[in-house]
Amino acid sequence: MKYLTLTLTEFRKLRHSRILLLLLLPLVILWLPNVVNADMSLTPVMEGITPEHNFLIQSFMGFAWFIYPACMIVCTVLLQQLERGHKGILKMLALPLSPSALALCKWIVLLALAFFQCALMTGLYFICATVVSRSLNVSLMADTSTVLMLAGDVFLSSLPMLAVYWMLSVCLQTPVFSIAAGLASMVSTVLMINVKIWYLYPPCYPFYIVTRKYGEFCSGSPAEWNLFPWIPAAVIITVICLIISCLRFGQAERR
Repeated sequence: MKYLTLTLTEFRKLRHSRILLLLLLPLVILWLPNVVNADMSLTPVMEGITPEHNFLIQSFMGFAWFIYPACMIVCTVLLQQLERGHKGILKMLALPLSPSALALCKWIVLLALAFFQCALMTGLYFICATVVSRSLNVSLMADTSTVLMLAGDVFLSSLPMLAVYWMLSVCLQTPVFSIAAGLASMVSTVLMINVKIWYLYPPCYPFYIVTRKYGEFCSGSPAEWNLFPWIPAAVIITVICLIISCLRFGQAERR
């Protein structure tokens, strides 16, 4: 079975799941209080930040710190359960295909789901910013390029985090343990972005991006980004997690 065909097959399996609904509902819950309390953005907590940037960054902080990682943790478990239901994993492993290829295809599906949620978050921002701007008669709409760049940076920085969560879901056969381990990793995110070796902790990457952007908005000047050793560490962690996932995928069923 060709790799592209296998990947498309994995995407078709989503039609029978509620994963897409799971990606949308938390965002609606996130935006409702932001819209109701939009007037609070007119008096920013930190000096120097404009109301439109404050409205943008406060929303993305909640997204990058909790909503996005939590949804991805649940998605990894659901992707695994799609195979384990009705012993589907045994049927897939019986086919003339590599378990490693199947694991990588599922990770690509996870990337697509992550991109979809980031796109949803961005789209809802534009809708909500338009609504509150008209209701308050004050523009809370940030520059389009700024919004798209922030959403893109959050997605790209989350790739190592997604690899870690996918590895956990593969290695931990019990869904409860996998979800618990993922959620536990989120607790220390706020602490880890303030230590010198934060780059060794992928779950904090998206939140780190948003907080650095917050600092740029407050200071009014671009911050200096030290890509070394961040990028090499992120690449190494991603590759290691994917290798472990490929080696461990379906291992229990193959015994």
